[in-house]
Amino acid sequence: MCGISGIIHFDRSPVREEQVKSMMKAMKHRGPNDDGLFLEENLGLGFVRLSIIDLTMDGHQPMFSHDQRYVMVFNGEIFNYVELREELKSKGHQFKTKTDTEVLLTSYIEWGEDMLHHLNGTWAFATYDPDEKTLFATRDRYGIKPFYYVIEDNRFMFASEIPCLLSVMSKKPEPDRSSLFDFLVYNRTDQTERTMFRDIKKLNHGQFMRVRVRPSTEKGTDAVSIRKWYDLKSELKQPFRSPEEFRESFQSSIDLRLRSDVPVGVCLSGGLDSSSIVSVLLKDFNKKDLHTFSAVYGEDKYGDESKFINLYRPELENMHYIQPDENTLLADIDSIVRAHAEPVAGTGPYAQYKVMELARENVTVTLDGQGADEMLAGYHYFFGFHFKNLLRKGRVGKLASEMAHYYMKHSAFLGILSYILFMLPAGLRARARVMENGYIDPEFYRSFAAENTTIAGELYGSQTLKDALINHFEFKLEHLLKWEDRNSMWFSLEARVPFLDHRLVERTLSLGDDLIINDGMTKYILREAMKGRLPEPIRTRKDKIGFGTPHDEWFRTPVFQKYIKEIIYSPEFASRGLVDVKKVQEIYAKHLARKGNHGKEIWKWIHMEKWFNTFID
Repeated sequence: MCGISGIIHFDRSPVREEQVKSMMKAMKHRGPNDDGLFLEENLGLGFVRLSIIDLTMDGHQPMFSHDQRYVMVFNGEIFNYVELREELKSKGHQFKTKTDTEVLLTSYIEWGEDMLHHLNGTWAFATYDPDEKTLFATRDRYGIKPFYYVIEDNRFMFASEIPCLLSVMSKKPEPDRSSLFDFLVYNRTDQTERTMFRDIKKLNHGQFMRVRVRPSTEKGTDAVSIRKWYDLKSELKQPFRSPEEFRESFQSSIDLRLRSDVPVGVCLSGGLDSSSIVSVLLKDFNKKDLHTFSAVYGEDKYGDESKFINLYRPELENMHYIQPDENTLLADIDSIVRAHAEPVAGTGPYAQYKVMELARENVTVTLDGQGADEMLAGYHYFFGFHFKNLLRKGRVGKLASEMAHYYMKHSAFLGILSYILFMLPAGLRARARVMENGYIDPEFYRSFAAENTTIAGELYGSQTLKDALINHFEFKLEHLLKWEDRNSMWFSLEARVPFLDHRLVERTLSLGDDLIINDGMTKYILREAMKGRLPEPIRTRKDKIGFGTPHDEWFRTPVFQKYIKEIIYSPEFASRGLVDVKKVQEIYAKHLARKGNHGKEIWKWIHMEKWFNTFID
């Protein structure tokens, strides 16, 4: 797990060493153990290393092929590298190291771009072929590892993190107002190639690009071609025949992700997903010495899951806790803004940030439950898609039964309200979200509502539960994976996500709806698969918190009142043209008077304005 970067000058002028080193320095937290660079005329590649597999200098990058033709920089882990190495040996290849990087490079030599379908892992890598004068770069199936790029007139630059690119760009950064619209209206980012910076793009998950290092013209856009190599909908496999078969696949995924030459721990929230990982490690791998890391707030505070986390106390000796509060958040804000480099919609990622800060004292690799909610309909609004599909199929009796089960088990209306929202035309869905927030600047809304249709159209417009799940992988999951990458790598940790093994995903998303949502409960097949392994109070949980925090109360404390008012009453905040400042101020006044809880929106205002201060102003 590392950081990669590179520069290509299309006008064939040489790349200077200090340019590449500037990018490497900006992401040294991603790779504190080693670094290296490669320069050849108008191309430069940079690398910083966090050693996970083969801790010797054999893992040094950039790595060259045995014949010195190819050179690679690689961020990620190939979990099935042992099996791939044996397959490649049978084809006549020899290996000098025990690294997954050498296996990856040899796979590219053997299979070309088709090698991507052989890989089980997380990756963003770039391979340069000096004979063909081309750079081949790609990302993993679901976007676990990042890859950002900029095309500036006569040069192309890429990196694992945005600040690396900002350190060498010739232009002053400008905000991408379209991305800010989706952030403020839908709480979403990363559903397209756009970032919060107008000139910085990301290579989307499941894509690769080829860059001609010496193009026939000096115009960079003509030298870059991008293609999708992985389409989830067309890669679906036969569904699991039983919960036991699902569990076996889940166990296999965890087993692969235990491959490491450094200590491995688990970020334990107390929810179904992370607890399932811990239970499998205890029951099937006998990992009694496992370290777990959790954020707690006190039993009477929102977001605290101590009563579930502590169910593992009889079995685990190495359980670690951290207790974020309003004072730690205030002290950490500047660091969070720098770590993420883009606004974050909610304080949940801050809880994860603190858990990663805690984990770095004991391990270098963590296992997390990310992806299970998108694969197994973990959010309450998925009931809306389920109800919509039942109505579409004419199963009115089943629809009534599922709605009744939902309300009886959750005493909530969110699933039903989501159903109503998803039944509206796309234009009305967008307007409903704006009215729900109530503070979006009207002119800003009119400027971008018509063009920003991915969420209201594609995501909210899914016709079936299966389509909704697939669309969440396509348009929603990646921003969660981005936050996890930034939080973990800021503290020089590698985060692994067993639920996103493609063998598990491709069969789970082929399941019938009844194995996903059944009698008002989500994640049905996982709950059935974990019978006898998972503590029963966790297995049958109805609530959904995740990395929740008591931010509503934090933002009512005197220390935050002063901080927030300085922001929302500032002339800079008013000058952005994104929100109706008077309404923002009214909403915060209502929040202080306990006439509603608006912590999530308040955090968006804070983080967005601090982002402007740090990166734009």
